[in-house]
Amino acid sequence: MGEEEARSWIRGDETAKQMLSRVLKDRAFMLLPPLHRVPLRAGNVVEITGASPSAKTQILIQAAISCILPKTWNGIHYGGLGKLVLFLDLDCRFDVLRLSQMLKHRLLQANRLGNGAWWQLEESNVKSCKSAQEKSHTVFDEELYVSCMKRFLYVRCYDSLELLSSLKTLHYRIRQQEACGSQVGVLMIDSIGAFHWTDRLSSSLALETHNRKSMSLTNVVETIVQELKKLLQVHSLLVLATKVTIYEEKYPAVEKNRNFSSNDDFSGNAAIKAQQPLIREFMPSSWQAFVTHKIIIRKSADHQSLQTGQQNLSAYSLEWLQPQLSSIDRFIVDDSGIVIVS
Repeated sequence: MGEEEARSWIRGDETAKQMLSRVLKDRAFMLLPPLHRVPLRAGNVVEITGASPSAKTQILIQAAISCILPKTWNGIHYGGLGKLVLFLDLDCRFDVLRLSQMLKHRLLQANRLGNGAWWQLEESNVKSCKSAQEKSHTVFDEELYVSCMKRFLYVRCYDSLELLSSLKTLHYRIRQQEACGSQVGVLMIDSIGAFHWTDRLSSSLALETHNRKSMSLTNVVETIVQELKKLLQVHSLLVLATKVTIYEEKYPAVEKNRNFSSNDDFSGNAAIKAQQPLIREFMPSSWQAFVTHKIIIRKSADHQSLQTGQQNLSAYSLEWLQPQLSSIDRFIVDDSGIVIVS
């Protein structure tokens, strides 16, 4: 019996062909700006933090479009991943018409190019776009549009219990999609701290009534993180989650020195960062330890607004905190989506 157990332990779980197919399938996600600085892989958890509004949902929509678009269709290069997106809307403010508008714009761009130069166009971000009347004359593939929209799976949750219920059923939903030949690529949560204050109040009221069975705020978040970990162990998913920023009005010098270390000096941004107020972290430690990448979005001080035709658009700056990068991307949001300005 012991020898048989040893043989079963030595025996491989998969062949070399299966291993290569699994590794090659989980390639890095090459997303469009402003999420292009760091190669993201399945299993990564990216937290996008910013005040409301700061185009966090717009970034999710642009990333979702890159995921649901195919790589090629009828000889035209779209540069997408051809995978499904699971979108958990906790803010209950998602605008599906905005998703449709940005998707149609990407389809029109690719049809106009027709030569695979989609990345260069996204870098210039439609600065040479023609008028809306001329856009309307361009025809895109309606069948492709419908198939892309079918890859966007939307779930709305009104409280933490609904979120937990949705997470527990996601495994079954993903299995159903995989049985149909589709693969889920990205799980999006907008926004992860939406129920923080209501859960905190509920926990306080439960303590007053001495109800031991009620779950505390920390336990709720820990359960959510555990459910997400179970999904990531079984399925190759990238997690993108937004979170509203809470700033401290004043902070001591010790905190200031701890958050703005000498690593910030490589790009000359240390003085600018020192003027930024300290971010107050309100999510429990279980969520903070779960996050692998962090991004913060602020209103850009250098570009308060940008005149584009008849529009006056606000500008934002995006900075990678984890991993820490020296570059800061500045962008605006117009009808086409995210537009990098510097």
